[in-house]
Amino acid sequence: MLVGSKNYRTIEASEDQSYVKIIDQTSLPFKLKIVHLKALDDVIKAIKNMQVRGAPLIGVTAAYGFALSMNSDSSDDALRKCKKDLVNARPTAVNLSWAVNKTYDALIKIPIEERIELSWELANNLANEDVDKNILIGLHGYNLFKTYNKKTINILTHCNAGWLATVDHGTALSPIFKLFDEGFDVHVWVDETRPRNQGLSLTAWELSQYKIRHTVVTDNAGGLLMKEGLVDFVIVGADRVALDGQVCNKIGTYLKAIAAKENKIPFYVAAPISTIDINFSGKSRNFEIECRDSDEIMTMKGQDKSGSIVEVRLGNSPAYNPAFDVTPPEYVSKFICEKGVFDADKIRDIVDL
Repeated sequence: MLVGSKNYRTIEASEDQSYVKIIDQTSLPFKLKIVHLKALDDVIKAIKNMQVRGAPLIGVTAAYGFALSMNSDSSDDALRKCKKDLVNARPTAVNLSWAVNKTYDALIKIPIEERIELSWELANNLANEDVDKNILIGLHGYNLFKTYNKKTINILTHCNAGWLATVDHGTALSPIFKLFDEGFDVHVWVDETRPRNQGLSLTAWELSQYKIRHTVVTDNAGGLLMKEGLVDFVIVGADRVALDGQVCNKIGTYLKAIAAKENKIPFYVAAPISTIDINFSGKSRNFEIECRDSDEIMTMKGQDKSGSIVEVRLGNSPAYNPAFDVTPPEYVSKFICEKGVFDADKIRDIVDL
């Protein structure tokens, strides 16, 4: 993605493969900060602290975690520890375990002396594949949305499913970028997305870089906007998708889906196939909905008059901070992935069981 006059990916290997460069997303929108990850512990910290976040990006970051780990120790014991520590870094996004298992299974089969080279190759391949998938998601979404016969297409988003949540291009924002590139007049309503404000801090920043018109709204404004006819469709990403079409995504997604259905507004989910969990279906849920620190609710980061980034405390009461919720399939109009556009009840058909 172009920031100023320079192209960036959210994550890239150094030329000598001794470290990985990431965009520190906790510094945005105030500062574009590049951080170097030099060891597995750095990667785990970056995932836990959400310096990298978004299901597809977490998966790719984990693959690079293996590569950094293999640089210092490529033994079987190191591989097993790497797998365990990475999977436990954040429990909800299925892309993390998908990438970890894929990488581990490939490395454990080969001789120790070959693991360093292959681990970097696997991580780089996953990164490039992610970009290719996101371009296809953008194209399929564009072909669906270009039929909107309106002077201005008004879109509501929740959280951040743009290029910052992936290696590049994004999932839910990829079709929006494509619409804009093809000359459509696009306006995006950006949910602030409490408690970490990924909409305000990340999605709005991305749209600003791309020169796409947008307006930040409170999380509670979406229903009113839909009721007043100011939203043509809602599009979100996903952290985990069930075989029966249930969608686990950032907390608050479910409420947007309910409001969209009530107002007869399409609610779309865009995510790569790696986000589908073949063990998640019906009443069966074999994953943990991450509950994060209450300080994310009771504190907020901002910029003071001098330009310094400061954090203020909003109160001292106990707080409960689940990071995700689950939207039933009947609220999902279409699922957009690299293979095309599908009804929510057809998810099973696109997965190779």
